[in-house]
Amino acid sequence: MTDTARNAIAVAEYIGCTTAELAAKRRGDRVVAGVDQKVLFQRRGRITLTPGQLLLEGWGDEGDLVLRPADVTGVENRFTDLYGRFVGGLLNAGKPLILQTPIGEIYLMVDHKTFMETTDNRRWATLIEAWRRE
Repeated sequence: MTDTARNAIAVAEYIGCTTAELAAKRRGDRVVAGVDQKVLFQRRGRITLTPGQLLLEGWGDEGDLVLRPADVTGVENRFTDLYGRFVGGLLNAGKPLILQTPIGEIYLMVDHKTFMETTDNRRWATLIEAWRRE
């Protein structure tokens, strides 16, 4: 077991993208996303929250994205113009987790369940908000 896993506050699977990536999606992608969210969120891997970092494994070609508490300047769990109820489902559980970071705004779906269109985003928003204020 790695030190990161041993010290984890929470660990889950994520799918995600940047705001720019989400904005670049075509209308057809959004229609298909009604069936499979992975069309919109092409980055995927494991998300691990530890006392010192938020790790998004496999974020990009450069490798993992490591964020420190000071790097996350905002945390939201809400529908937006880019990702609304039509795409995310009618349940509040489908709201994206949105983080303000040095690489820009990123959208995450944590422990996304395709059939039910639910996530663990609400819990993760609470965890990350508490973590960044410690």
